[in-house]
Amino acid sequence: MRKKNILLAAAAVSLTLSTGIGSAWAYFTTYTQARGGYPIELGDRTTVEEEFSDWTKHVVITSSPDSQPVYVRVRAISGSVYNLVYSGSGKWTPGADGYYYYSDIVTGGMSTDALDVRIENVPDDVDDPASFNVVIVYETTPVRYHEDGTPYADWEADLWTGQWKEGK
Repeated sequence: MRKKNILLAAAAVSLTLSTGIGSAWAYFTTYTQARGGYPIELGDRTTVEEEFSDWTKHVVITSSPDSQPVYVRVRAISGSVYNLVYSGSGKWTPGADGYYYYSDIVTGGMSTDALDVRIENVPDDVDDPASFNVVIVYETTPVRYHEDGTPYADWEADLWTGQWKEGK
């Protein structure tokens, strides 16, 4: 009889402890840290190709063969000490927001013309071009169509829900 009471007491203690474990696990999984990043793929898969020569970055955006048609915009970011000068084909035009917009629709398997970003005012005594950090940021947005069938780019579209922001 005494052995049976000990087993019941042990079972009761185990059951009590196991109900408290769920709360402890919830606490530890609630407060975690994450490192790194993950690309967000929303149906348009593109890659950026950058070549560097003569203090100029040559930027080309290429769409994967299974990508939907997209519009592309690019911006270069660097420190404030050196000026960045953009050049390229007439298909790249500057926007008021600091981005350069590619006028043509980039369909699956196609690439943009090169956009050149030149670093100006480089001192003569610099031996290591890699010490200049120019970051290229590019974005794509799926091609939208007006009721009459003309295509347009909506850079304010909320791609998570498929809805447009207020005012659109």
